[in-house]
Amino acid sequence: MGAARDTMPPGDEHRRPDGVDDATVEAVGMLSEALEWVERARGSLYTFHQLSGHADLLLGDAADALEEAGHADFAERLRCELVGRNVISGRWTFQVVEDYDDGYYAAFRDFDRQASERFTGGIRHLYEAEMKERRRTHGRPGHESRPQEISERA
Repeated sequence: MGAARDTMPPGDEHRRPDGVDDATVEAVGMLSEALEWVERARGSLYTFHQLSGHADLLLGDAADALEEAGHADFAERLRCELVGRNVISGRWTFQVVEDYDDGYYAAFRDFDRQASERFTGGIRHLYEAEMKERRRTHGRPGHESRPQEISERA
């Protein structure tokens, strides 16, 4: 049953629409790859946000510990000058994340969606789907073009 399914082409959700040329598929694929790098950058930005926030909480704990150890003056300086301080002029990290998400990231995602809708019939990852068809070994387990239907698995 699995080998017969392997001869099937990709599902319609990954089949190139008529009239779409190779150059367009490649160009839209490049845009999508660029978005994937932006997604990674966004993940790093959220990591920065969480790491910075956690460090600020630890800094507050350190100030408390310094005060308890008899170093109240230094602890007070930490609390006044560093705990809760903006990481960028006027901003905590959540504000940086919000600005990124609402500005650059939203615009990038919108252009990726527009390109897919306008040039490849709304098909996502068309370039990769076609690469999969070129690279997979037809007839081999683990190289099927798409998942088996639930009814075929039983």
